[in-house]
Amino acid sequence: MNVSLRILVSWFVMALIAASAVAAPLVVKPETVLRQAFPDLTFESIKETNIAGMYEVVSGQNVLYFFPEKEYLFVGEIYTKDRKTLSAERKKELKENTLKLVKSLPLEKAVKIGSGKNTVIEFTDPDCPYCRKASEFLKKRKDVTRYVFFAPFAHPQAITKIHHILNSKDKAAAYEDMMGGKPSPQGATYSDSVKSLAQEHIALARKLGVQGTPTFFVNGQEVVGADEKKIESLLGTHK
Repeated sequence: MNVSLRILVSWFVMALIAASAVAAPLVVKPETVLRQAFPDLTFESIKETNIAGMYEVVSGQNVLYFFPEKEYLFVGEIYTKDRKTLSAERKKELKENTLKLVKSLPLEKAVKIGSGKNTVIEFTDPDCPYCRKASEFLKKRKDVTRYVFFAPFAHPQAITKIHHILNSKDKAAAYEDMMGGKPSPQGATYSDSVKSLAQEHIALARKLGVQGTPTFFVNGQEVVGADEKKIESLLGTHK
């Protein structure tokens, strides 16, 4: 092969490499773009919609929309021409799924308080004043069995109190102490299994879409916040 021909072949190979680089750019997953653009956003799923380039993002009970190309996150409703809101229908579906998931919760991993006929599952935070208020209200009821999980989203420092409760032989008594405002023991150490259980509580809360505390499931019905009237009405109508 003469020199000129070798040069032509080299140019041809280089052109092919350059063309391949243009034809197959690096593809970044929408999930990765979302995490980079909004690192503080916790979400359970992201999937394509029937709008080109738009993705549905489920964060707890919220439905958001993400446009990766511009890194835009949309909060609001999407309406069809016949005035149906796709977001509302999706939220209804998520709520129904949540109530199904509640039935499969590992209640043996919760702190059990009482033995009444009404079942109250609660996600709470020892440093949350509204949680303490609701706890005082439920403590007066003798007709409930409470299953307490912990979700210190607003007060991450409460994790030491949660460790203390889950590590205690009498967990119900330790719960009452912490919810009553007592400090957790200073210098206490806790096993990996206790810390793991605390993280499992938090993971279960996120799985159910719990975003704030207190959140209750009273006889299978969700109550967000220390809504004593609503809780009482659900307890009162239970047969």
